[in-house]
This record gives sequence, C-alpha cells and structure tokens, in this order.
Amino acid sequence: MSTNESSVSGCRSEVRPSNSTCSQRELSITASAVSMTVGIFSNSLALFILVKSYNRIRIKSRASFVLYASSLVVTDLLGHLIIGSLVIFVYSSHKNWETFDPHRIVCSFFGACMVFFGLSPLFLGCAMAVERCIGITRPIFHSTVLAPRHMKRLLGLIWLLAALVAVLPVLLLRSYKVQKSRSFCFFHMEEPKDWLDVFLPLLFSMLGLLALLLSIVCNTLTSCALLQAKLCRKNHCRSTSYHIEMICQLLAIMLVSCVCWGPLLIHVIILSTSAKDEPAVVTLLMVVRMATWNQILDPWVYILLRRAILRKIFMLFQCCWPSKSHKLNNWQCSTLRSSVETSNSGGGLPVCRCPDAAIKSIA
Repeated sequence: MSTNESSVSGCRSEVRPSNSTCSQRELSITASAVSMTVGIFSNSLALFILVKSYNRIRIKSRASFVLYASSLVVTDLLGHLIIGSLVIFVYSSHKNWETFDPHRIVCSFFGACMVFFGLSPLFLGCAMAVERCIGITRPIFHSTVLAPRHMKRLLGLIWLLAALVAVLPVLLLRSYKVQKSRSFCFFHMEEPKDWLDVFLPLLFSMLGLLALLLSIVCNTLTSCALLQAKLCRKNHCRSTSYHIEMICQLLAIMLVSCVCWGPLLIHVIILSTSAKDEPAVVTLLMVVRMATWNQILDPWVYILLRRAILRKIFMLFQCCWPSKSHKLNNWQCSTLRSSVETSNSGGGLPVCRCPDAAIKSIA
C-alpha cells in the first residue's frame, strides 16, 4: 500500500506530459504485486499439501521425492517474496538506480537473487528426475546408497552450488549490471571487457541447460521403465500408483521449466557470444518475465497432479469411453496395492508376484 501511495504522489509532482509514464509505472507496480501475491498463494498451498503428504507417508523413496518437491516449492516461494519485493521497490523508486543505489549494493543483491532462484529450481528438478530414474531402474542401489541422510546432504549441496554461481560475479569483481530496461540487474552481457564477462553468463546458461537436458534423459528412461511395468501387469503384477503420480509431476515440471527457462538460457548464450551490440531490451525483458512464470506454475503441478485428482480425471475419461471400464478396476487395485506397500522401503519397479486373490482378501 505504501508503494502505491508513493508512486501516486510522485506522479502528482511531475508535469503533465509525463502522465502516461506515471500510469505505466503504476500498472507495472500493480502487475508485479498481483504476480507476487498469486505466486505466494500458489506456493503456500502446494507447500501445505506436500508437508501433509510427507508426514503421512512411510516409503523412503516417496519421502525423498516429497522432500525435494517441498524444497522446490519453498525456493519458489522465497524467490517470489524477495525478487517481487525488489521489483516493486525499483518501480516505486522510478527506476532511478543512481539515487537509491549509488554503491550498487541493491543491484548486486538483485542479480544474485535472480541467478540463485533461477538455478535452484532447475537443479532440484534435475535431482528429482535422477533420483526417480535410479529408484525405478536400480532399486537395490537406490535403497542402499541413496539413504535419506545422503539425499538431505545432496539438497544442501544443490543450494550451495546455486549460491556459489550467484555470488561468483561479486567475488570476481564483475558485479551485476542494471539492464537497459532499468527494471532488474543481471550479468554484463553487452560489450564484454574480457573473457570473464563472457564466461559468467555462459556458466549460468550452460548449467541450466545441462540440468534441463539431464532431466529430459532421466524422465525418458523412467517413463520407458514404467511402460515395461505396465506390460507386466498382464501377468498379475503389483503396480504402485505413486510411481505414476511422481512421473506425471516430473514430466510436468520438466515441461514447465523448458518452456519458461529455455528461451532465457538460450538468449543469454546468444547475447554473450554475439559480436553485435544489439539493443535487445524488449526481448530480454520478455524472456525474463517468461522465466518468472516458472515459479507460479511449479506449485500447481503438485496441486493438480495428485493421485486423487489423476484418479478423478481417469474416471472422467472412463465415463466417456465406458467400453474400457476394466481399466478403472486396475487403477483401484493399483491404489490399494500402493497403500498396502507403505511398509516397503525400496523404490524400484514392482515385482510381478501379487495375485488378485490377495487383493480380494485385503478388501
């Protein structure tokens, strides 16, 4: 509320011809506030669902997945809160960086936050994909080597790596630069002075693209393994529905990350390696705004793609095609089996040894 009042008073003190500029600034502040509010609400709701799920489950592989998913949502929540507040502050200060940030302290913090909260979700999504791929394709290795304490240490290392990349420009005395739109700070990509000005944005982009590529490979291998398990169901195998739930969430996270972050990562590489001094102000600002949507869409993956929601969607399709009603029974048996298997500590593919008579006796 105080930011809106200051922007209005600032507009009143200016001359008449700048009314369009004032209205545009007020619109930017309102859009940033709405985006931050929606992001905080979405991530808070997803975090509540994931924490509730984490306290209820006892399967170690499932617990590791929910732990990483909760960490991803917390990272997105903090990113919305911190970066959104900085954006509102910059717009309410008329984007006059020389006045409110003469020593470039806010700019350095702004740029470091953008890098950290940009790489962390990509790294976490990649780690979740690798963990599921190992858990399904190599269950014995997963249960013996990837213990919960090891997964927690890996989580800390992921955040540490993202923080190191974020503060690296400051440590190397290549501080972040106010971009031409004057609404945010990022790497120095235009007219680089030496190889460090080219290396730092390339490091950011290559790490992000590598995480996306590794996620695509691991999710593809996991999907193929689950398809083989689906074929095994014809011989009365046990099928754990939480595997399907997790791979659906991973595929959705991968798709959102590729759509939101892919253009920015590729555009940063083009700007860093291009010899031309092209004023790509609008393009850079557009891809940055696309990347911010990743933090809004990520939590809705866990809100919408839950097992209960997926089951309702399956029942809706079953109502449209009643000739395939036997698949609904398979889904219900799958859900029953997954609830019975909560005492199982492994995370691999199900073994084909569960007869239908056992399920009937449990029911």
